[in-house]
Amino acid sequence: MADPASSDTLAVELRNVDKAFYGVKANDHVSFRLARGEVHALLGENGAGKSTLCSILAGLYRPDAGEMLFEGEPATFKSPKDALAAGVGMVYQHFRLVPNLTVAENFALGHPDIGLRIDQKELHRSAEELGEKYGLPVDPAARIWQLSVGEQQRVEILKLLYRNAKILILDEPTAVLTPQESQALFKTMRQMAQEGRSVIFVSHKLHEVKQVSDQVTVLRGGKTVGGVATADAEPKDLARMMVGRDLELPVRDAQTDYGPVVLSVDGIRVPGDRGLEAVRGVTFELRAGEVIGIAGVSGNGQRELAYGLVGLRTPTGGTVTLEGVDVTTSSVLDHIHKGFSYVPQNRLGMGLAPGLTTEENLALKAFRRHPFSKGRRLVASAFRDEGARQIEQYDIRGVRPGLPIRLLSGGNLQKALVAREVELEPKVLIARSPTRGLDVGATEAVRNQVLAQRSRGAGVLLISEDLDELLALADRILVLYEGEVVGEMPTEEATAERLGLLMAGQRDEARS
Repeated sequence: MADPASSDTLAVELRNVDKAFYGVKANDHVSFRLARGEVHALLGENGAGKSTLCSILAGLYRPDAGEMLFEGEPATFKSPKDALAAGVGMVYQHFRLVPNLTVAENFALGHPDIGLRIDQKELHRSAEELGEKYGLPVDPAARIWQLSVGEQQRVEILKLLYRNAKILILDEPTAVLTPQESQALFKTMRQMAQEGRSVIFVSHKLHEVKQVSDQVTVLRGGKTVGGVATADAEPKDLARMMVGRDLELPVRDAQTDYGPVVLSVDGIRVPGDRGLEAVRGVTFELRAGEVIGIAGVSGNGQRELAYGLVGLRTPTGGTVTLEGVDVTTSSVLDHIHKGFSYVPQNRLGMGLAPGLTTEENLALKAFRRHPFSKGRRLVASAFRDEGARQIEQYDIRGVRPGLPIRLLSGGNLQKALVAREVELEPKVLIARSPTRGLDVGATEAVRNQVLAQRSRGAGVLLISEDLDELLALADRILVLYEGEVVGEMPTEEATAERLGLLMAGQRDEARS
């Protein structure tokens, strides 16, 4: 790897960059240096300014002050098109793909050398060759909506490689991957660095930063806290730099005195988007005060299972009962009234209404009742007062009166979403990847809320691809593969290796 301190090896350098939104500084005199052939980790809490800094590099935002040097020369990107033309591309947490187009057609979008007539055969060949070369296989003929989240991420990375990007910015890339997929991605990142490309790796997983990066830069409160060679950095020191205090993620305490069964799922079958069965005969019981973890590679029926349990998709077979009451075919609203809360994986769009304010989003499931409404009239002061209470209680930062919630950072979006759901005091809380893409501080807050619901006596179904999270929070773990439960065990008997084999399709003899 090139010496990052040497100016003649720098791929890009930012000097004293400022960027503010609505008078609030997201970047405050930030400086950053990226060498050629380097994997550079960018750490910081949600809202620390990481995504803003990366978006400036990628041409999505223009800085209010400061300068950028690209390969030693002053540069100004007026748009992502300019950045891509210079060789800088970014894979965002929320992918920029067109769902109804194929993988190959997404490759062609915006490409300067592709006109109105597209050579589909050549595009397919290029996609297959790139996927094979970098260990990121995809089906060029598949439509984006048919792919798992992990596969969509591969398409985003391959799109940039197809455009011959010299600098790739990966924003929380492992948040949607299994441990095995993450290891494959790290191999790809090292391969790209060896070819002379530079990779900016935005992550909140400190052990991954230690494993794959060469340098680390930490942001806090929009400012550069410091930078260090990864080999010289300890995870606990990096965590302290990120949040300004010592931090240890919460884990469940051992207990066996669960309450009665609150949720009974018997042979449930749920169709997928294409009409095929995505959940095939899943059975389990969830008790009050228990956390059941659902492990599995993305796309093995986790989403459809959650949809079937909360009323978003009607099961074609089996039954779902809440405290003995059959809710299999009940509406979403009826599920809410009966005691279900749901934290979806997609915060914006499904979880939250991007154009509404934070206060309005916090009341979305409760506005029909006191104190938010009197008869058919909504009470504005209740939205304001209750919103202010929850914003303070759940430490939701960056809120400005009248501004849409979409302007909050990912961690604060998740705090707001979780706050709304736990305020309902549910009998059953279903959470899908609740800490995906969150920094250690926000992860701590969300985990505490999950464990608080367990202590309160709610049954919690935690659906996650993060095995560390499942091992820390779940009392019992079920593994889904191709829509079926292929393994079940108390967490004390679970290991990452055993879970990984089950996630790959090996059945647990004890359950067969």
